[in-house]
Amino acid sequence: MFFYARYPSSNMLKMFFSDVKFNRCITSQLIKWFSNFREFYYIQMEKFARQAINDGVTGVEDMSVSRDCELYRALNMHYNKANDFEVPERFLEVAQITLREFFNAIVAGKDVDPSWKKAIYKVICKLDSEVPEIFKSPNCLQELLHE
Repeated sequence: MFFYARYPSSNMLKMFFSDVKFNRCITSQLIKWFSNFREFYYIQMEKFARQAINDGVTGVEDMSVSRDCELYRALNMHYNKANDFEVPERFLEVAQITLREFFNAIVAGKDVDPSWKKAIYKVICKLDSEVPEIFKSPNCLQELLHE
């Protein structure tokens, strides 16, 4: 689900986890999981942007995310360990936008401000896409594996 929505609302979570009996505690836990997923995502983006700068990359146009790059492998291994899901192209686009946002902010020296990442978060939260209907099924994993 994270490949589609980095910022799911509690209503969205309830829609896609229909087999879960929601209460305040469970809703909070699921929201916390997504927060942790985002934290890992943003840590990787900053790490790879800084590494590119250290490697001498000077232009944002040289920053890309493809299925054969190390950043993609790190994210896929974290969110899709068993490689059960095909990562949507849109996720690669969003990852590239995120990487470029970090790169531009660091090059511009914005990282001296303690709240420098907030501007990036505001951009990325608008890039969530529709989660496919199949994810609403309690048998989602089995259905996806048999496609």
